[in-house]
Amino acid sequence: MGTAVITGAASGIGACVKARLKAQGYDIIGIDLKGEAISADLSTVDGRQSAIDKALDMSGGKIDRLVLAAGLGGHLENGALVARVNYFGAVALLDGFKEALAATKGRCVVIGSNSAQMRTDPKAPMVEAMLEGNEAKTIEIIGGFHAAMVYGHSKHALTRAVRRRAAEWGELGISLNVIAPGPTETPMLEGVKEHPTISKSLEMIPIPQKRFGRAEEITDIIEFLLSDTADYMQGSVIYVDGGTDAQLRPDAF
Repeated sequence: MGTAVITGAASGIGACVKARLKAQGYDIIGIDLKGEAISADLSTVDGRQSAIDKALDMSGGKIDRLVLAAGLGGHLENGALVARVNYFGAVALLDGFKEALAATKGRCVVIGSNSAQMRTDPKAPMVEAMLEGNEAKTIEIIGGFHAAMVYGHSKHALTRAVRRRAAEWGELGISLNVIAPGPTETPMLEGVKEHPTISKSLEMIPIPQKRFGRAEEITDIIEFLLSDTADYMQGSVIYVDGGTDAQLRPDAF
């Protein structure tokens, strides 16, 4: 089947994707802080480059499937860390693997979030700094902000970064799309549930289907986006959130 690179492969949605693609016969190169073929800290420039170099070496410079699932949640105290991993870590690996994906006309799915459009200012200075690729400026703007103030903006900027690359990547034969889940039963969500104040915000999110998502059903859609069936999809943002985005933004799409 080829080679699949998965970030955040040690837990949550990433682990579920890893199991699914392994069952399909892919050679898996997992990337995470620990417990995977490649241990790397994606919050640092050196960690990102190390992950890229090792994955390219292990894959022989050819990647058939890439899923960027590594991310940190809004329940953490360190907002700057969330921006470093969720945006700069993801974009660095996305661009670092472009040629390897082009070599196979591969497929890539980036995990965004339905929170990317929740109370998020598209012109917020931190968003603009992220899209400029200016990490130092972004961290300066964030300052001591809690991750709750950064998470949605990081996913908003990431989604736009992917969309901005979609045309060029499509011309190279690379399928590139975003999945935007709502709250999903993962270790990250457990951290949110256990937070004394952030958990209250979670309870305020309207979900028409009256439940949180499951990693397996998010993986179902990722599997579809990685398949030949989704060949004509490019730069799409697929909401898998039980109807939250439709309820909050019925006239936007």
